[in-house]
Amino acid sequence: MSIKWSMQGTLLGACSCDWGCPCSFDAPPTRGFCQGSYVWRIEQGKFGDVSLDGLHWSWAGSSPAAMHLGNVKSMIFIDDRANPAQREALKTIGEGKSGGPWTIFVAVTSDFLGIHYVNFDMHIDGLSSRVRAGKMLELELGPICNPVSGGPEEIYLDKPTGFTAKRSALGATKVFRVDSNLFFDHSGKYGEFSRFEYSGETPA
Repeated sequence: MSIKWSMQGTLLGACSCDWGCPCSFDAPPTRGFCQGSYVWRIEQGKFGDVSLDGLHWSWAGSSPAAMHLGNVKSMIFIDDRANPAQREALKTIGEGKSGGPWTIFVAVTSDFLGIHYVNFDMHIDGLSSRVRAGKMLELELGPICNPVSGGPEEIYLDKPTGFTAKRSALGATKVFRVDSNLFFDHSGKYGEFSRFEYSGETPA
């Protein structure tokens, strides 16, 4: 029997590319490869009868070329506060057979490095947001600053076909590093802040 699920909340994203992220415009990565992560805070969520409210999770990936070309190494971090039913729900969604952006993440992944259960410490404040996932991931956003005046720029991307978000505030990272089965540090590169809303259904 299939199970319907839904979730909505806040999304932080970052990658190794220059500000604006070429992927947003169907262009090749700035330096040829792509390494990035998304972190979701689920404000309201349900997997069947299982509440996902208040939980966090993250996906991190590394690709030798554009993500859509595949050969991605990826991993998932899940909030260690999740109970067994919640962990199983997020694991099921993360397997990519039930809809949401994980369907795409799984399709391009050739080497899945597993699920890690970690403590999330997340502060939400637009492009001043920050998050730590144990010692494995750290992300702190900031604005893109005008190179002449030094003042912060206000830049948005509206993309109705976006699979992670439909509207994002574009920024830069003050800190962005992953230190786990994947290792990279791209502080000072691309960052984004958005709201998300997904839904799907597990296969019967």
